Amino acid sequence: MILVVDIGNTNIVLGVYRERELLHHFRLSTARQSTVDEYGVLIQNLFNMSGLSFKDMEGVIISSVVPPLVQVIVEMCVKYIGKDPLLVGPGIKTGLNLRYENPREVGADRIVNAVAAIEQYQCPLVVVDFGTATTFDCIDAGANYLGGAIVPGLGISTEALYLRASKLPRIELEKPKKVIGRNTVHAMQAGIIFGYAGQVEGIVRRIKQEMNAPVLKVIATGGLASLIASETECIDEVNPMLTLEGLRIIYNRNK
Repeated sequence: MILVVDIGNTNIVLGVYRERELLHHFRLSTARQSTVDEYGVLIQNLFNMSGLSFKDMEGVIISSVVPPLVQVIVEMCVKYIGKDPLLVGPGIKTGLNLRYENPREVGADRIVNAVAAIEQYQCPLVVVDFGTATTFDCIDAGANYLGGAIVPGLGISTEALYLRASKLPRIELEKPKKVIGRNTVHAMQAGIIFGYAGQVEGIVRRIKQEMNAPVLKVIATGGLASLIASETECIDEVNPMLTLEGLRIIYNRNK
């Protein structure tokens, strides 16, 4: 079995694989101030509740977009699991052909998503990852990673309204019944959810034109993917475990 860890700005997602089978997955809040021991005890408790043991882990692989937490999680793996983890970054074999101007600028999560998408779907395609930021990653018919777009995530957009507009409240991200809100909360939810769906449609449409690929599979992943996918026809499939799958694939390519 292997442990795969994706450290994001909002959540840390972990998965335990036996060969190709995802046995368990967990989602933790990203706590930048937590220590090696705090993460070790927390993850150990999750393992115990799921009937798992650290000693059964053959190896660990980590992708991260939060640099201050990388060393904390690495030290946790060494101390509690007894494994020195692989890190997705320069020097690791991904099999991905990056056509980016500076490949080192591509986030580890975007690389991992692209690797998994190429393995599981027919190119050309676009991966839309709804996280703290929403990323659009474009892969052409030759399985080359071209780049993409980055926009503020749903959570950032919602929080910005509350922080910058004095009379607007902090709201939950829920889909309203109608686009015409009859109160402030529903009006904000309508603007954010339906407006965001329209933004996704617009960017995907422009990507198809730029890539000259009218038939282009669009895969959505991330914690809020299902919320937006239900409001647009431009998303072909939601795959919430895409990042974990990519980590498994990269681990096997470097084993």
